[in-house]
Amino acid sequence: MEYSYISDLRSGKSSGTVKVRGWVQDIRRLKNVDFIILRDHTGTAQVTVKKSSGSLGVDPGAINRESVIEVEGENVQNSISKTGTEILANRINVINTSMAPLPLPVTDPVEADIETRLNNRFLDLRKPHIHHIFEAESELMWGIRKFLHGEKFVEVHTPKVVAAATEGGADLFGVKYFEMEAYLNQSPQLYKEILISSGFNRVFEVGPAFRAEKHNTVRHLNEFTSVDIEMAFSDHNDAMSMLERAVKSGIGSMKSAMDDRVELISKIETPSLPFPRITYRKCIDVLHDSNEDLEFGLDFTPEQLKIIGDGFEGFYFITEWPSTVRPFYTMINQQDESITNSFDLQYKDKEITSGAQRVHDPVLLEKRFRNKGLNPKDFEFYLNAFRFGMPPHAGWGLGLERLTMILLDLKNIRETSLFPRDRTRLVP
Repeated sequence: MEYSYISDLRSGKSSGTVKVRGWVQDIRRLKNVDFIILRDHTGTAQVTVKKSSGSLGVDPGAINRESVIEVEGENVQNSISKTGTEILANRINVINTSMAPLPLPVTDPVEADIETRLNNRFLDLRKPHIHHIFEAESELMWGIRKFLHGEKFVEVHTPKVVAAATEGGADLFGVKYFEMEAYLNQSPQLYKEILISSGFNRVFEVGPAFRAEKHNTVRHLNEFTSVDIEMAFSDHNDAMSMLERAVKSGIGSMKSAMDDRVELISKIETPSLPFPRITYRKCIDVLHDSNEDLEFGLDFTPEQLKIIGDGFEGFYFITEWPSTVRPFYTMINQQDESITNSFDLQYKDKEITSGAQRVHDPVLLEKRFRNKGLNPKDFEFYLNAFRFGMPPHAGWGLGLERLTMILLDLKNIRETSLFPRDRTRLVP
């Protein structure tokens, strides 16, 4: 007999005698009957065990919660069970017995702190509302990926162990690579651009990125999933258009697939296009007009972004960032060399994405290296791609976990990473 999922029983796809497998969520014992709440990844079902039914192969009272069992029985039609699905058991097989007590509650209303939950992530992920976060994240990514494929992007995979820093600076994890020094890549940026020189018109990559930033906040991870694109014969405006449409596609996929499995999905509105745009200089004016006692640096603080974000309902772009705060590969504005053809995608006070038109002139690129205190000779493998015919190009990099956190209105980015890597966590 084939196995059924609990959702198949509920939908009527499986009827009569059925066989299901899952985890024992709870057991309730009465005088003449036992009830087992069985859970698989599609939902829960009530397993009814009549004590007059004879031997089932096991005493339900001896089964620990979160044990893995197999149940064979009759799918009860029109059940009044609170789960909406009921199986009248005629055989139960314990596949794997769980230890007791559980180090972390799975369905009990007891709340555990984030560190306890992450230390026991295998149990934490069994909680339906936690499990649904990653189903939603998967649907979000599928919507973005499907959109990019439709726009003729080629999915690529670039090295994550590299010889040169993508953006310079000290935010790098060094690794020993045989007799050489190497780093975990901050971004696929340099390789994306090399591929544009190679004749790939549009590329995208979904993969890990590593930042050795010593932040320990609810918004930062040291390893995250980066969704990157690069497109030839394009500028920053083209990249912003592609980004907002990709985000809209991802949200649409998430909403249509998840239904009511995640309560917060219903609060997500499909955004209207185009997203509003505000220049960096206009943001400075907004902050000056706020009458707040603020100290100004080249980048905005979280407090300043909150003031700026209060002027928008949701997504918006901050454009024309100063050249001093953007990486060497960012194109200088032709009318004003103090600003760049770059942008950040924001959701209220939270940054989601950075992007820009890139420098395609090798002479200007070498100048940008020196302005940033970098030695062009350290990037010869990259510069060579510009010396033999590089088209104008643009792109962006999006943090998947942060976008998921924002859309589901979660308070900590660790909630959207299966096994987060932060300032202090290296296991599990």
